[in-house]
Amino acid sequence: MNDNNFKAMVVTETDAGLFNRQIKTRALADLPEGEVLVNVKYSSLNYKDALSANGNKGVTRNFPHTPGIDAAGIVTQSSVEQFVAGEAVIITGYDLGMNTAGGYGQYICVPASWVVRLPENLTLHESMVYGTAGLTAALSVDKLLLNGAKPEHGEILVTGATGGVGSIAVAILSKQGFDVVASSGKSAETAFLKLLGAKEVIDRQAMNDQSGRPVGKPRWAGVVDTVAGNTLTTALKTTKPGGSVTCCGMIAAMDFSSSIFPFILRGVNLLGVDSVEIPVEYKSRMWSRLANEWKIDQLKTLCTDTTLEKLDDSIDAILAGEIKGRTVVSIDPS
Repeated sequence: MNDNNFKAMVVTETDAGLFNRQIKTRALADLPEGEVLVNVKYSSLNYKDALSANGNKGVTRNFPHTPGIDAAGIVTQSSVEQFVAGEAVIITGYDLGMNTAGGYGQYICVPASWVVRLPENLTLHESMVYGTAGLTAALSVDKLLLNGAKPEHGEILVTGATGGVGSIAVAILSKQGFDVVASSGKSAETAFLKLLGAKEVIDRQAMNDQSGRPVGKPRWAGVVDTVAGNTLTTALKTTKPGGSVTCCGMIAAMDFSSSIFPFILRGVNLLGVDSVEIPVEYKSRMWSRLANEWKIDQLKTLCTDTTLEKLDDSIDAILAGEIKGRTVVSIDPS
């Protein structure tokens, strides 16, 4: 392999409409035009990556394509003053890994406006334990805090708690002194969730109210919801007056229904969380928090490591709901 070639996962579409993924050699000239060329050291596995790797046209329109919505690596070339060769950087969100060649390749070429410098007190590997999931968790916690959540107000519920966003949210909130209740359908992972800081673990069916009542007994001072569907509906109707519910995922459904009562009788706030198109300055602030005051102690516990060559099994597992925590993909760690 010469200096102009690199290794990448490439997903191709056959004439029959099927999709194949292989590790192939690509050329730097194949990459899109951009201001910053980055040698990717690590990426991570997200549900969106698995969809793209399986040819989901709702995520990726054009194939062949290299997935990977997260990347951490070293700047190789830059045509802008704010980044220079040799700097360690993180790229998440925007169009990376969707319709722009992503982190499952040893090189990416992206606009400078997508790039965040790696904060001090965080390694490239640690940044991908967080990845988009950790950034989304941080944004969710930030929105709760901005809307007045305090530990003395009561319990915070995290749904889908064994997933990437949920598990990191549990750990961050616990570190900030909140009493965290984790909702999960995986009873075997109770010890894992308590190790992350959950005070209590409840079965996800406890958050599936079928009574038809517009509100229920208030319990939660705040909620980080990654599930949507009736779980989100139940969370809204059981949140305390003035409490806030963040919504960032759709594990169960792409929609939900609710009466107006939680909002006009209890003043509950429903807060949407987007980690993809937010300003890079906001992302940079959140990365700084993840590296410093919000840095969680259980990063190794959260993480399973794999390689680009072994990623197929992990892709199948995350689609089957069999992944807990975060999966870091070694791309070019040398």
